[in-house]
Parts: sequence; C-alpha cells; structure tokens
Amino acid sequence: MESISVQRRAELARASRDTRKLELHDYYGADKEDLKLFLAGDLDAVDASYRQWAAKVAEKEREGRHLRRVRLVSEPLSDYQRMSLRYSGSAVDAGEDLRWLPRRLASTVLLPGNDMFVLDGRLAMFNVLDGNGERADIQFTDDPAVVARCLEIFEAAYSAAIPHHEYRPV
Repeated sequence: MESISVQRRAELARASRDTRKLELHDYYGADKEDLKLFLAGDLDAVDASYRQWAAKVAEKEREGRHLRRVRLVSEPLSDYQRMSLRYSGSAVDAGEDLRWLPRRLASTVLLPGNDMFVLDGRLAMFNVLDGNGERADIQFTDDPAVVARCLEIFEAAYSAAIPHHEYRPV
C-alpha cells in the first residue's frame, strides 16, 4: 500500500461517483471543535456545522454522487457519537445513506484495522488514526483482490447495521 497526500485524497473523493465509508472509532479529532461546542451546550453552532455537511451531501447527490456510510459504535454512545447521532439527520435527509452498527451486532462481521473507503469499486483507502483520533496516515490500494474484499466487508457491515432514522441506542 502507498501513502497518499491529503490533497490527492480530496481529488479522488471529489471525482468518485460511489463512496462507501466504514468508520470504526468512537471519536474523531477532526470534529473536536464541534464536540467542544456540543458539550458546552452551543447546539445552534453544532447544528450549523452539520448543516454545512448536509449542503455538501445535497450537492453531491445532485451531481449523481452517492455516499453510503456505516458507523461502528460502542453503547452507550460516546459524547462524540451522541453528537453525531443528534445532528446527522440533516445529511441523511439530503441523501447520505447512513447506518449505525452497534458493536453488540458486529461480532460476526470481520472488520479492517482502520477506517475504510471504497471509491467507485476501484480504489480502497484506509484512514489511519492515532490514539487521539487524529489522522496519522492515509493509505490506498487499487489491488483488485483487496478492493473486492473491502467491498465484501462494507456490504456485510451495511447489512448488519441499522438505518439512521431507525437507530435507537441502548
């Protein structure tokens, strides 16, 4: 596998028509400012941030570009995932196909070691995070066997997961 620059990753993601993403962590450092606002009770600011994402999703949908995402989550939900659950509905309403996979339902689903994207069924990307939820590396491969396996993994997780508007954490 090769490392890929953030710039190149963005180019590939912008060009993809079909993106499948599997998230495996209960916290992502990229959203730490939203989490601070959420914990401080500034819910309007968090809502505004998530609505920006929803607008991007709607734009992608108009362009014929689709995002399917599965979030593996611990229950009870972390503060980060509580925030995500509360505000992700606007992106779902805009066209994102988001499902939640509680760890209690994932025991028989074989999962990769890192967050995974599959772009257009041709390229697999792995988002390697450090212990603080910050990106440490991005890896990619176009090896057909690896991409096929990633698609199988995603579909297994997706099948076991619960659609966003139906998910009720325990």
